[in-house]
Amino acid sequence: MLVALALAWVAGLAMPAGALLARIEHLRPNWLERELRHTVIAFGGGVLLSAVALVLVPGGTEELHWSVASPLLLAGGVCFMLLDWRLAKAGGSASQLIAMLADFIPEAIALGAVFAVDRASGILLAILIAFQNLPEGFNAYRELRSSLKTTGRRIVFGFGAMSLCGPACALAGYTLLQDRPAIVGAIMLFAAGGILYLTFEDIAPQARLENRYAPPLGAVAGFLVGMVGHMLLVGS
Repeated sequence: MLVALALAWVAGLAMPAGALLARIEHLRPNWLERELRHTVIAFGGGVLLSAVALVLVPGGTEELHWSVASPLLLAGGVCFMLLDWRLAKAGGSASQLIAMLADFIPEAIALGAVFAVDRASGILLAILIAFQNLPEGFNAYRELRSSLKTTGRRIVFGFGAMSLCGPACALAGYTLLQDRPAIVGAIMLFAAGGILYLTFEDIAPQARLENRYAPPLGAVAGFLVGMVGHMLLVGS
């Protein structure tokens, strides 16, 4: 159990690590700074899509009938739409942050539940989560830095505090939910619906850059990372 909690924390620490990378600004020439930012946003979107397609939805539908899975996925999208609307009405933007946490929390719960029965799969899942959190931390930092009146150091420390959600969720998965796969599946599907909404409402539009072609390849690369991690996870 201690190994599972440590791995979940290390995976969570990829969020502040990504934020630290995002603090490196004003690259020269200027087009490189702009194209890099959009490419990383697209990469994060690809990683999120891979999490939905290869981890969250398959894990959720494995234990639930379609008549239960469908409303859970839809409910996630509707709830995140309402949250996005509320943030926009308040004049803020935190879609990248919300997507990052919506991805990290259910996967950390699954990590704890999986680690209780299969140590090797748990280790590989932790590596996959860390790969996801790194670009997501980068993108969330840039978004918050531009929309909030706060220092970059506070955002990095905030992400560090959020990394503690990993061990807490993994502990819940390990001790409470390892014998309740249907509940874990329901959490995964709800999060998947929310991530799909945020990806196509906020993240994908931000990735596009006029007359530049690298950002879409970033989305392909992000999905590739998730696909390779998934194939390693299932032993393909």
